[in-house]
Amino acid sequence: MNFLNPIFTEKRECQDCYKCVRHCPVKAIKVEGGYASVVPELCILCGHCVEVCPNSAKRVRDDLPQARQLFTLKPRVVVSLAPSYVSEFPEVTPGQLIRVFKRLGFFGVSETALGAQQVSAQAAAALAEGSGRVLYSSACPTVVSYLQKHRPADSQFLTGLLSPLLTHCKMLRQAFGPDIGIVFIGPCIAKKLEAAQHPELLDVALTFDDLRRWLAQEKIAPETLMPETGDTFIPENSAEGAWYPVDGGMIAGMKSLCGVNDCSFMAFSGINAIQKAIEGLGSQPADGSLFLELLACEGGCVNGPRAAKRHGTAAKRRRVLRSVQALVPALPRQSSLDIQSVFAVAAQPLLKFPEAQVREALRGVGKLTRDDELDCGGCGYNSCREFAGALIQQKAERAMCVTYMRKLALKKANALIQKMPSAVVIINDAMRIIEYNAAFATMFACNVAPAGSPPAATSLEGVMLSEVMPFANLFHAVLKNGEDILDRDLRYQKTILHAGIFTIEKHCVVGGILQDITEPAVRKAEVIRKAQEVIARSLHTTQTIACLLGESAAETEITLNSIIESFSPAKLEDPKHENDWRKLYRR
Repeated sequence: MNFLNPIFTEKRECQDCYKCVRHCPVKAIKVEGGYASVVPELCILCGHCVEVCPNSAKRVRDDLPQARQLFTLKPRVVVSLAPSYVSEFPEVTPGQLIRVFKRLGFFGVSETALGAQQVSAQAAAALAEGSGRVLYSSACPTVVSYLQKHRPADSQFLTGLLSPLLTHCKMLRQAFGPDIGIVFIGPCIAKKLEAAQHPELLDVALTFDDLRRWLAQEKIAPETLMPETGDTFIPENSAEGAWYPVDGGMIAGMKSLCGVNDCSFMAFSGINAIQKAIEGLGSQPADGSLFLELLACEGGCVNGPRAAKRHGTAAKRRRVLRSVQALVPALPRQSSLDIQSVFAVAAQPLLKFPEAQVREALRGVGKLTRDDELDCGGCGYNSCREFAGALIQQKAERAMCVTYMRKLALKKANALIQKMPSAVVIINDAMRIIEYNAAFATMFACNVAPAGSPPAATSLEGVMLSEVMPFANLFHAVLKNGEDILDRDLRYQKTILHAGIFTIEKHCVVGGILQDITEPAVRKAEVIRKAQEVIARSLHTTQTIACLLGESAAETEITLNSIIESFSPAKLEDPKHENDWRKLYRR
């Protein structure tokens, strides 16, 4: 089994964009060494980071191999199919989809909505029994994780019932035996965590993405299959439980089961909406009981993180509601089924820090006063103080602060410019000076300095370049054409300047470096450079001549050797000429 957290980071693909930090509603991301990884203890598996990652570095754990292996481990394997299949496969009939799963090897297909109906019945009973109570639905595992990990005080309001999926698994094992295998298929990533937490009920949780990959591997096109006799849901069709994948769907099913008015029900979807909705809600409403249906995905499960499309909510909702109208009424509820659950509260990270510690963290990124706290959100956090808390928890790095890095880069660039012996100037598209160093001021400020004042004390920022130097037209040419002018010698007063004028931002910002090559130290360096150039050219010429001479000598040697060999007598060692040599010797 793959024991990775259901959502993890492929570090080789991760870029330092911090988009996952920005979109994570609970900031369950840790940035270390430039890589953003998921913190399982804080993650609620909403899937936002997977959806927004521009480089697909955030991945969902692949449980498809485990599902395939289940066929060899269990005598029968059943699918628990999420009711959002209606909007996910609008062109495929239920019969065709059941035929698909049987082609893959499943014993049968059952609707998770059957479990939803049991949850609705028992939640309605709990609401009818108590007066003046606040109850939160426990149907969405992401919402349950959110309350457990980030709002432990509110987790006491959960209904204390298993999710529709786990309830459905109990029903299936009761109907077909405890030894069956169960594979859930739907749009939810958090169901993978439910499978890990309750292996006695659910074996594997797959997403609709996993199913599409499986069908592609097996070369199965659902819309081309014809249903056969018996291709129906087991043990029965669902009824109002099929409303669950849209927000308000659970409430719609509960209203017919308990005698309470509409004021007792509210539905909220999306983590941000839930955060705002339950803020300040007391445990004892003044006008009777209150039931909140809470779904992590905006619009409901039809927009789950692994749905093919996370938009078009109105059209999806319409398909779901129409499908329920065509269903056969369900059999009486199994009200005796025990689906009670206890939701443990997770250990909470320290979220509030002493002011002195926060100030120290902020000073580390150059924010010395309240005015420095821009709350720009570039780091991914909503405020500078929230970012400081992440720094204290070692979930963030100082390099994530855009303003800090910009100021740091400017300081380094300015320090380098000021220490350069050559004159440096930077101008904007209006030909006005925006940056210069002391060497430039010493060389050119005399042209605009008031009488009696030292040139170096005159500020040149914002001054037209043409007022300062006579060859501003060269800067204008680079600004207009975008083509750099390098290695240009210019005569200025009693000096010769070696100039390099280059583009920093095309047609917007141009920089120039001017070196006085008439200075003794510069002249010496220039002589050395010129001498090195002459030596290099001489060596290249010599090497070329030597190469040509070497080739000619080699060819001459080969030709002469061939002539010598052709006119030379045979060697003494050659056995076949031994007698000829003896005769020649006797003579």
